[in-house]
Amino acid sequence: MMEPLLLEEGSRHRSRLMDLALELAQRSSGFRRSLPEKMVPALADLVRTMNCYYSNLIEGHATHPIDIDRALKNQYSDNPEKRDLQIEARAHVAVQAWIDAGGVRGRFATIDAIREIHRRFCEELPDSLRWVEDPSGREKIRIEPGTFRHQNVVVGQHVAVDWTSVQRFMRRFEEVYSNLGKTETLLASAAMHHRLVWIHPFLDGNGRVARLLSHATFVEVLETGAIWSVARGLARQVSNYKQHLASCDLPRRNDLDGRGRLSEEALAAFTEFFLKTCLDQVSFMEGLMDPSRLRIRVLRWAEEEIQLGNLPRNASAVLEVALYRGEVLRADLARIVGTGERQARRVVSSLAERGVLVSEGPRAPLCLAFPMAIASRFFPGLFPDQPS
Repeated sequence: MMEPLLLEEGSRHRSRLMDLALELAQRSSGFRRSLPEKMVPALADLVRTMNCYYSNLIEGHATHPIDIDRALKNQYSDNPEKRDLQIEARAHVAVQAWIDAGGVRGRFATIDAIREIHRRFCEELPDSLRWVEDPSGREKIRIEPGTFRHQNVVVGQHVAVDWTSVQRFMRRFEEVYSNLGKTETLLASAAMHHRLVWIHPFLDGNGRVARLLSHATFVEVLETGAIWSVARGLARQVSNYKQHLASCDLPRRNDLDGRGRLSEEALAAFTEFFLKTCLDQVSFMEGLMDPSRLRIRVLRWAEEEIQLGNLPRNASAVLEVALYRGEVLRADLARIVGTGERQARRVVSSLAERGVLVSEGPRAPLCLAFPMAIASRFFPGLFPDQPS
C-alpha cells in the first residue's frame, strides 16, 4: 500500500535526483569544512533553536526564538498558553540536542529510534498539549509518549492505515530505510519523511517527529554538525511542502507512474523539492557565515556597544581573533588587548556577560557564541526580529 518506498534503479527520475543528492553532500561538506571547528558547537546551538521555531511554526505554534531561549533558562511567561508553548519548544530543543549528541546514531530509521524521539518529545509536554480529539469529536484522547496509536485517524483527505497495521507498516519502513548506504539514504530522505507521515504511527506529533528524523538523517549521513536546518526552508514554503505531502498520498496514475500503489512521479517531485530546499538552506547559512560579512556584522555590533559604554575598549580585538580562529587562548589575551592582564580579564568578563564568549572552565580557551538576544544582528533573516 505504501510502495514505492525508494526510487528504484530503473526509475526515469533517478539520475537527476541522484545529481541533486550528490550536490547536497558536496555543498554541506564544504560548508562544514569552511568553519573553524571550535565555532561549530555555537552555531549548532543557534540552529537548534531555529529548527525548533520553524518546525513548531509549521504546526501553527509560533514561539519566538527569544521566548524559546528564555524557556531554556527556565524563564517562563505568566500567560499560561504562552508558557505551555515555551515548554513545548524546550522539549523540542532537548530532543534535537540528544539527536545531535548521537542519540540515534546508527539506528535513526528504526522503530525503536522513532518511538524514542516521540517519547522524549511528548513526555516533556504540558498537560494541555497532550490531548487530541477523537475522530468523532465527542471526546479527547490522551497522547501516550512513544506509543503507536490505537485509533484510526483521518488527516485532511488522507485516511491513515488501520491502527492494527501500524506495527507491520513500521517494520517494513525499518526494513527498507535502515539498510541503505549513505548515498541511497540521502536520495531516500524525502521518501522516508513522507512515508512516516503517511503511516501516521502516533496520535499526534508525526510531523515534528518526521522533521526531527530528517534532521537526524542529515546529521548522520552528511555529518553536518547540525549547522543547517531543513525545517526553516519547509516553513518558508509551507503551502508547497504540505501540497507535496498530499500529492504523495495519491495513487499511481498510469503505467508510466512507477510500479507501486502510490505515485512515483509525486514522490520524485517531492524528492526534488526536498533536496533543493536543503541546498537552499545550506546556501543561506553559507552566506550568513561568510567570514568577511560575519566579521563586519560582529565588529559593527561591538563598536556600537563600546560607544554606548556597554563594552570596554579593545573588546572588538578579542572578537576578531575569536572569529578568525574560533577560539581565544587565555595566555594570548593581554597581547591581544594590548594592556595588562587585569584589563584583559575585564574585557573578557564583559564579553562573557553579553554571552558572545563562552568557556568550558576557568583555564579553558574562550569560544565565540551567538546569544539569542543579538542573533538577529549577527545573522539577519534567520528568524523574526521581535517576539510575536
